[in-house]
This record gives sequence, structure tokens and C-alpha cells, in this order.
Amino acid sequence: MSNAHHARFDHVGVNVRDLTAATAWYSRAFGLRTYFEFTLEGPGLSAVVLENIEHGWRIELLARTGSSAGLRAADPLEAALTEGYGHFAVNVPELDPVYEALVAHGAGEVMKPGPSPQPGYRFAWVTDPEGNLIELIETAP
Repeated sequence: MSNAHHARFDHVGVNVRDLTAATAWYSRAFGLRTYFEFTLEGPGLSAVVLENIEHGWRIELLARTGSSAGLRAADPLEAALTEGYGHFAVNVPELDPVYEALVAHGAGEVMKPGPSPQPGYRFAWVTDPEGNLIELIETAP
């Protein structure tokens, strides 16, 4: 067995236009705290890594001078027409209140909570304020 079999997911990176606004939104909406920040002056890249301490997941928000908008799919089916990054997903204990709280924090409504294609699961979809897709997954008790 290779060492790759012992790999553990670390974080997802999302490129954003407004790093300050995105950091504030993700911190507030998901209760994340800043884990690490850095700036690379040469390429004009700044980043903030946010973490959920309780459940051990992280998201890295990156902004680079001169960036331009890429895929901003309206929903997951449209996102699947473009190869590459499409969305990230988080497990939530109760789907409906989390969906409503994110929408109240300015998330875009994409797909209201409902049955997932995976038996025994429910899911919903939102976008962050810049239009990046986020899947919310609730497992059956």
C-alpha cells in the first residue's frame, strides 16, 4: 500500500475577487476563524485560510491582482458542463436551518433542501456572494 492511501483531505481553495468581503462572509456564515494568512508581493497574491475547529475542515480564499471571473454556474448541472472545479460540499447536522441561516447571511438560493440522489441523504445548494457553488449535505439520523 502506498503512502497516498493514507492521504487526508486538508482544504479547498476558492479564488475570490474581494478577499476582505469573502473572509468576512465565510467567517460569519460558517462560524470559521482565521487559521493562516499570507501575501506574495511578486505575483500580487493574498490568501486567508479559515477553519472550522470543531469539525476540522478548512477553506483557503485566494485573491490575485488582475484576476477575472471564471465559471459562475447557476446550478450544479450547469457547473458540470465545464471541466475543473465546480463546487465544494459540507455536511450539516440539520439541513433546513443551515440553509435558511446561509440565505439570511446573503447566500444565493440555488436549490432548496430536498432528497439527494444518494439514498438516505438530503441536500441543498447555495452560492457565496461571489457566485461560487456550495453543496449542503444532511445524512439521515
